[in-house]
Amino acid sequence: MQIYNSQSRKKEEFVPIKPGEVSIYSCGPTVYDYFHIGNARPFIIFDVLRRYLEYKGYKVTFVQNFTDIDDKMIRRANEEGVTVKELGDRFIAEYYRDAQALGIRPATVHPRATEHIPQIIAMVKRLISKGMAYESKGTVYYHTASFPEYGKLSGQNLEDLEEGARVDVDDEKRSPADFALWKAAKPGEPFWDSPWGQGRPGWHIECSVMSTEYLGDTLDIHSGGHDLIFPHHENEIAQSEGATGHPFVRYWMHNGFLNIDNEKMSKSRGNFFTVRDILKQYEPEDVRMFTLSAQYRSPLNFSRDSVEQAHASLVRLYTARDNMVFLLSAAREGEPTEADRAFMDRVDEGKRRFEAGMDDDLNTAEAVAALFDIVYAANTMVNQETSAPAIRHALDTLKGLADILGLMVKQSGELTGEVQDLAQRRVQARKDKDWKQSDALRAQIIALGYTVEDTAGGQKITKAL
Repeated sequence: MQIYNSQSRKKEEFVPIKPGEVSIYSCGPTVYDYFHIGNARPFIIFDVLRRYLEYKGYKVTFVQNFTDIDDKMIRRANEEGVTVKELGDRFIAEYYRDAQALGIRPATVHPRATEHIPQIIAMVKRLISKGMAYESKGTVYYHTASFPEYGKLSGQNLEDLEEGARVDVDDEKRSPADFALWKAAKPGEPFWDSPWGQGRPGWHIECSVMSTEYLGDTLDIHSGGHDLIFPHHENEIAQSEGATGHPFVRYWMHNGFLNIDNEKMSKSRGNFFTVRDILKQYEPEDVRMFTLSAQYRSPLNFSRDSVEQAHASLVRLYTARDNMVFLLSAAREGEPTEADRAFMDRVDEGKRRFEAGMDDDLNTAEAVAALFDIVYAANTMVNQETSAPAIRHALDTLKGLADILGLMVKQSGELTGEVQDLAQRRVQARKDKDWKQSDALRAQIIALGYTVEDTAGGQKITKAL
């Protein structure tokens, strides 16, 4: 498997630290509100990464944090007259609700920053002891000049960063590019006791601590949105490698931006949408299919048309599946014929294309296209003469690959006994050329919530979506 490493800026063969095991840390939400549609992209993408690695036989430890203390949380909690913890508890619960709707599986561990204050203080103390951090008026800063490799992920030059930061010089800092590891308490803010007085952790140190706490000093994969490369992930590297003396991450993965109707999402533009807003208008699976329609590093544009296209694609998948389920109910058992084997070979070709796409830096667009290769083969080659083993092979393959993407989650639209009886009577009516009876039976089937399509391979009856 090839992964594009944001640090080396090239595709690299993925080789985990421990054979057969993979450690992944993926930046989670700041829980002061419902997460937005831009957040949903990395959550879905890296859920698929985890699923695919598990499909390949790896034992995956997937850690996704909750940032439950920061300026935004404090501000909203004060506005609502609740504690920061109450706000965090509420929106963590809402995260799980929306994530479940989108088919995002819970992480192996979902750590909260506020549950790791002792570990955060310990890492800050270690950085101070190594001369890489210093205290000033109760705030502890990381001294970026103490880490010669600062900027290696983002490609930023420290001298340029310091020069650019001079417009916002803080007299408490040794250098404009230095950043806070521990913030002195302000009136009305939550705080914890520390060797430097009452205060709270900085944003960047939280992820350094939570990732190494559960995954060790060196992680296989660290993922997140492109907007986190600088300063968040750059600062994580400086902190973590400064504290441990070991390489922090082997492979950095960052997804591209998501725009709304070809514009950057922004509250000032009025195009800022939470997932909760989106799910009032669209089916969750449609949103997931839309997200997977492009390779994760590419920009992605959210629009009504694009989601409707995703819905139409899902209808094709479900229709093909349900048609095969219907034909399977009456298919013969026994050895596959030559035509059956040709069909099964086509299915296997689709599976190979799927895996090749996923192995090429998680190219979900190519993987989705491979699903439709299988669908096309089923639509053109499967009929009432196709054997049960051949149909079963196609069904199992299609459903198994779709599950890696978190798609086709709805139960099979298997026909009820009533519909099966109507379908068989309609088959006989058409054989007898009793078109009036055939039309009447068709109308009865449609009235029960199914679609009926007459093809060269026979009638296709599927549950209407």
